[in-house]
Amino acid sequence: MNSKELIARRIAKEFVSGNVVNLGAGVPQLVANYLAKDVFVWLHAENGIVGMGKASPDLPPDRYRTDAGEMPVSIIPGGAVIDSATSFGIIRGGHLDATVLGTMQVDAEGSIANWMVPGGKFAGPGGAMDLVSGAKRVIVATEHCSKDGKPKIVEKCTFPLTGYGVVDSIFSELAFIKITKDGLVLMETAPGVTAAEVIAKTGAPLAVGSDLREMEI
Repeated sequence: MNSKELIARRIAKEFVSGNVVNLGAGVPQLVANYLAKDVFVWLHAENGIVGMGKASPDLPPDRYRTDAGEMPVSIIPGGAVIDSATSFGIIRGGHLDATVLGTMQVDAEGSIANWMVPGGKFAGPGGAMDLVSGAKRVIVATEHCSKDGKPKIVEKCTFPLTGYGVVDSIFSELAFIKITKDGLVLMETAPGVTAAEVIAKTGAPLAVGSDLREMEI
């Protein structure tokens, strides 16, 4: 199991039947593949799908059936392709129980920076600003460190912010970390990972939860 699959499998356990959940591009897209068969979740893609199914490069190309990362997806019975205004009405109207987003940085205050690296290619902020403001819960799905080994979980974001103080939970290949008013709290460690390892790879103070447990995948 690679790190991205581990993250997606763990996040898939966070939802209950009836939830309406937005999945962003990248690792979040994989969550659709690991939802339990007895849990019925309405998956939302900001580009205009409610009732999104699994993503797969093997599905026939169809410009109306792609997720936020432009991967072909299925649509479950009862699902629909909707226009952008309706899609963002769902987001801005507070109808999302959760959004799952990737990130370049997330900090101890619950702020997220996921749309631009300073000095890098300017991609534009996209719909993430709306998602972090409109969803009832903001979940970050990220590998713990960047490709150059720097922590992506930091004391304070230095990249341009997507949202300030909006993130509830962080899931990485190493841990589940909860963001509280007092800072970051380590709730779970991945199998074979110690609390000391997570602390060493986190760029912010990290308290260990009183009921720290091993992550169930």
